[in-house]
Amino acid sequence: MKFLESSCSFEVLDEELINSTKLFECSNLDLNDFFQNYCIAFANELMGKTYCFTLDSDSKNIVCSFTISNDSIKTSILPNARKKKVLKNIPSQKRFKSYPAVLIGRLGVSKEFTSLGIGTELLNFIKSWFIDRDNKTGCRFIIVDSYNTNEALNFYKKNGFNFLFSSEEQEKTATDVSNDSQIKTRLMYFDLITLYS
Repeated sequence: MKFLESSCSFEVLDEELINSTKLFECSNLDLNDFFQNYCIAFANELMGKTYCFTLDSDSKNIVCSFTISNDSIKTSILPNARKKKVLKNIPSQKRFKSYPAVLIGRLGVSKEFTSLGIGTELLNFIKSWFIDRDNKTGCRFIIVDSYNTNEALNFYKKNGFNFLFSSEEQEKTATDVSNDSQIKTRLMYFDLITLYS
C-alpha cells in the first residue's frame, strides 16, 4: 500500500491548517516561501488552490504540498514538430488551438520525507484525480513549469513528463525570454489520455 494513501490525510492547505502545523520545509527555499507566505493570498485571488497530505500519526506534520490551477496548451506557439508530438494521440477531427490542462504551479515534499518516493506518489495522485470520472471538468494535460535543474527535470521525466519545447532556445523564443538570459524553468507536460485503458 502507498504511504500517502495508508498513512496520511488529504487536506486543503488553508490558513487554519498552516497555523496549526509545523513549518513546512522542503529542500527549495522558493517553494518554502510560497507555501509558508503566499499560498493563501494566491487562493484568495482565485489564482490556484493548494493542497497537502498531513501525517496521520502526527497531524501537525505536513508531508507534501502542491498548488494547482487551470491552464491550457496553446498549440499556436509550438514549432510544428513539437505540435505533432503533443497532438499525436488526439484524433484530427478533435484538433483545436488550445487544449485543457491543469498546471502544477508548486510541488514540494518535506525534508523529513525525501528519498521515499513521495513525489512520485503525489504525481500519481494528481494524475488519477484528473482522470477520475467524477472530475468536474475536462482536463487532457498536466503541465508543470519545472525548475531548470537536472534534479527537477529528471524527476518529471521519470514520471512520464515531456518537454513542451524541444530546446531551451525554442522555449525562450516562444516565451519572450532574452537569448542572453538563462531560462529558470522549463515547461513540461503529461498527456492524461495515456492512463485510460
